[in-house]
Order: sequence, then C-alpha cells, then structure tokens
Amino acid sequence: MTIEKTLEELYGLSVFGIKLGLQNMEEILKRLDNPHNKYKVIHIAGTNGKGSTASMTEAILLEAGYKVGKYTSPHINRFNERIVLNRTEITNEDIVFYYNLVKEKAKDIPATFFEITTAIMFLYFADKQIDYLVLEVGLGGRYDATNVVLPELSIITSISMDHINILGNTLYEIAREKAGIIKKGVPVFAIDTKEDIKKAIFEESANPVFVKEKYQFESYLDNTNLLTLAKIDNELFEIPLFGKFQGDNFLLVYSAMEYLGIDKGIIKKALPKIKWPGRFEIINRNPLIILDGAHNEDSSLKLAESLEELPNKEDVCFLTSILEDKDIGKILKNFRKVSQNIVYTSLSDFHRGLSAKELFDKDLHFENKKYFEDIENAYIEAKKHKIIVVAGSFYLLSKFKKVILDENRL
Repeated sequence: MTIEKTLEELYGLSVFGIKLGLQNMEEILKRLDNPHNKYKVIHIAGTNGKGSTASMTEAILLEAGYKVGKYTSPHINRFNERIVLNRTEITNEDIVFYYNLVKEKAKDIPATFFEITTAIMFLYFADKQIDYLVLEVGLGGRYDATNVVLPELSIITSISMDHINILGNTLYEIAREKAGIIKKGVPVFAIDTKEDIKKAIFEESANPVFVKEKYQFESYLDNTNLLTLAKIDNELFEIPLFGKFQGDNFLLVYSAMEYLGIDKGIIKKALPKIKWPGRFEIINRNPLIILDGAHNEDSSLKLAESLEELPNKEDVCFLTSILEDKDIGKILKNFRKVSQNIVYTSLSDFHRGLSAKELFDKDLHFENKKYFEDIENAYIEAKKHKIIVVAGSFYLLSKFKKVILDENRL
C-alpha cells in the first residue's frame, strides 16, 4: 500500500468524528500487547501552549541524553510531523507498516482517525525502545485517546474557553476535562491559578504543583532578537520562542524537569535548540512574515500582546481564515487591537472551513478589510504592509506553506 492510499484511508476515518470514551483505545492497545506501557510518559493537556511545552520538554530530555518520542497534533505540512523520534519525523514507510499492523488488529472496532493514529504512535515508539514519550493530548483530556497512559508526571498548560460544544460551557467544566489526565499518585504541574481551574485540579489531585506559587518568576520579551526571557529564582533563561506566555510554558517545563532531577546547566544548553513551527514562527524578515496558529480567544489575545511589542507594529496586516465553529467575533476583536488591516482568504476546501466572502461578511471589527478566495492573491494584497501575520487556523498555515513558501512565492 502506498503512503497516499494509507493516508486517504486514515483521513477517511474522520467521518466517525471525535468519539468520547476510552474503550476502543484500550481494546486496540490490548491486542497490540499494550505498547504504551513500555516507556516513561510525560502527559500534557491544556487549551494553549501544549505544543510549545512539548517541544521544550523534548529538547531538554534529548540534551540529557535520553531517546525521546514526541506526539503532537495537528500537523501543519504533513502527517509525519505528529510522530517524531529524536527530532526525526516518522518515515512514510513506517506509517504504512504500522497502519497495516494496527488496522489488522482493529478491523472490527469502529475507531476514529485519532484513535488509530495514536495506536500507531504507541506501537512505533515501543518498537524504537524510547526512554521517554512527550505526549500531547488531542482534545480535552479525560476521554482523549492518549489518556490510557500512567505517566511519570502530568503538565496542564493554560486553560481557556475552546471546543465548548464538546468540553463544556464554563471554564470549570473545561478545566475538569483537562484535569481528567491526572492519575492518583502522579505529580501534576499547572500554570493557572484561577479559582475555577484550581478547583477542578484539586478534585483530581491532593497535592498539585501550581508553579507560579512555587517560584519567584518573571518573564519579559527581547524585542530586538525576538526572544522570551524568563527569570526563575533570579536565574535567567533565554527561550527562542517569542511571546510572554512562553515564559509560563517554560516555567512549567522547568518545574517538571527539576522534579526529574535534570540539571539547570542541561536545561540552559537545550533551550537554543527548541523549534516549534506555527507559533510566532518568523519565516521572513523583510517584509516580516509571522505564522501563528492562534485559533481561539485566548491564543489570539496572546498573539496580539506579542505583536504589540514589535517595532513597526503600526503597519501590521493579518492574512486570515477561521473555521466556522470558532468564536470568530472574539478572535477578530483581539486581532483588531493591533491592526486595522485584514485580508481574508478561503478554507472552504477544509471540513468546517469558510469562504473568504463569508468571513468578510461576518467581520464587524476591521475598517480596512479585503477578501480573496485565492491565497496567492490574498498574500499579494497583504504584502503591501511591513508586517504580515498569517493566523486564525493551523489549516491556513499549512495552505500558506504549501502554496506560498514551498513554491518560492514570497
């Protein structure tokens, strides 16, 4: 079977949607001899910052000499990005091989795309005999397909309102789902200290570590070099990801790594090696082009706050498309805080995507707005400004990279 045919079959499983419950996953893994129990796991849940936190953790564990697997979603350019061993993506041949193994074992189970993908990942990493798996939750936590592990520790990043149609209508309900990854006797490190979030976490753990209460901590931005600086108990760390919230993500990782006994010197040495595409990712300097997967109220606000720190911030233009189930109004309101220029393009070829005209018509915030269904024309328009921010959906970032970046149309 070719990689194209394999991925076509895998993506075809999406029609089952996001199915809550762990019975399918547990049964598939049992038939595969429970590969998820064969290495140490660091489990990461939260609304925003999971991927950055996973990449920081991965870099530090690698620097400490461990063999490390990382599982994140969604991918930006290609499926292989989801399953990474020692910073190398899974090969097409291995995707085909492990898909066929899992498919055979799960043929009578109506599994979803994410369940099958997660089973492939667990089995692949068991065969590769990794030391640690850095495991990012797909959606929520409690009923997520990844929540079959007994981890060394759990990390809960920033929690905000997202996926309310699935996870709940209040911050407490959403936090309860995220806190569902906590296991009895397993340390948990959390960043949020809002009462609703703390309540949800305390329901699952008697002694969680709220890292902002444990350390003397501050973070600030280096606007010239586009770095984030974090000071923890008077020790300075340089994080090569831009955004004040990246300091929070690092504090979580620092606390978790300290628990594992990893030396500060190793942590500092690892930091310059961190890479995390699609999160304030600078792909061009003149004009400055930033790709950011901000796709909900909280991440769009954090993006706006980071953009506020830039020189030439008065000439920012957003190139945007947003999926229909997102809070489009609140995302645009946050974008508007740093710019009055926006160009809409289409994601109507994606599930839940909208056309450029539909987004243009929904926009009540921007004075200077334009729309082009074709992303090339949208980019030509956006290029009239000094800073172009491509944001609103990871699917948009994927499309931009394929059509503009890969075809050398910058």
